[in-house]
Amino acid sequence: MAKDRKAKGGDSGARSAKAAKASKVAKVARTMKGAKAVKDAKAKDDGKLSDKQYLKELKKLHVELVKLQEWVIHKGLKVCIVFEGRDGAGKGGTIKAITERVSPRVFRVVALPAPTEREKSQMYLQRYVPHFPAAGEVVIFDRSWYNRAGVERVMGFCTDEQAQGFLKGAPMIERAMVDSGIVLIKYWLEVSSDEQTRRLKARIDDGRKVWKLSPMDLKSYSRWYDYSRARDEMFAATDTPWAPWYVAKSEDKKRVRLNIISHLLGRIPYKEVPREKVKLPDRQKAHGYVDPDYPYKYVAEKF
Repeated sequence: MAKDRKAKGGDSGARSAKAAKASKVAKVARTMKGAKAVKDAKAKDDGKLSDKQYLKELKKLHVELVKLQEWVIHKGLKVCIVFEGRDGAGKGGTIKAITERVSPRVFRVVALPAPTEREKSQMYLQRYVPHFPAAGEVVIFDRSWYNRAGVERVMGFCTDEQAQGFLKGAPMIERAMVDSGIVLIKYWLEVSSDEQTRRLKARIDDGRKVWKLSPMDLKSYSRWYDYSRARDEMFAATDTPWAPWYVAKSEDKKRVRLNIISHLLGRIPYKEVPREKVKLPDRQKAHGYVDPDYPYKYVAEKF
C-alpha cells in the first residue's frame, strides 16, 4: 500500500510539474502575442506593413516562386539576378526572402569574397563567369562585377582608368550574356542616408547582426556622396535596353522584399507545370521489428 501511495504521489508530482510547465508556456505565448500586437499596431501607425500582412503576402509570392522554379527547370531557362545597393539597403534580407522556400540546387546565391592575388591578375570579369547559370538554374549575385563601379572605385581598390574601362566594357559583356540566352535582371536597392544610419547603428549592439558591420562598411559610411557619384555614372553607362537597372526603394524592408519578388515574377513569363497528384504510399508492416532499448543521448528539452 505504501508503495502504491508513493507511486501515486510520484504521478501527482509529475502531473503538477507538467501543469506548471504548460502554464509557463501559455504565459510566454500570451506575452509574445501581446508584444506582437503592440508591434503590429506600431507598424500600422508608421504606415508600414505588419508582420501578419507581410507574411500573408509573402506566402502567396512563395507559391508563385515555386511555380517559377518548376518552369525554369521544365524549359531549361538560365536566369541571372544581380543585387546591388548601398550598405544596409537590405540586399541580404531580400535575397533570403526570395530563396527561403525554393531549392538551393536551382536558386544559387553567389557572394564572392575579396579576390585572391591570382584573381587580381585575371581579366576582371573572369572570376564571375564560372558562376553564370546553366540550363534550369537561377543564379543570384549578392553584389557582383559591379563592385568595380562602386566599392572598388570609391575605396581606391582600382584606378579610375580601370573603372572607366569596366563601365565601357560591361554593357558588351552583358549583351553577350543576353544573346547566349541568359535572362539578366539587375536590381539596385536605394536607401536614404538617415535610414542607412539607423540600420548600421542597430548592428553595433545586436549580437545577431554585428557580423554584418565590417571595417569596410565603417570606411564606406563616410563617403555617401562619393558613392552617389559612382552610382550615377554607373547607371549612365550600364542602364541599357538589353540589361536595364531596376531601382527599388528600401526604406521599408518588408515592402521592398514583396515589391522585388512581385517584379521578378513579372519579368520572367512562366506557367504552372502540370504535376501528378501526390499520394503517400502505404507504409510497410513491422514484421516483428521492435524499437531497441538503446540509451540514446537525447537533446535536453529546455523549451
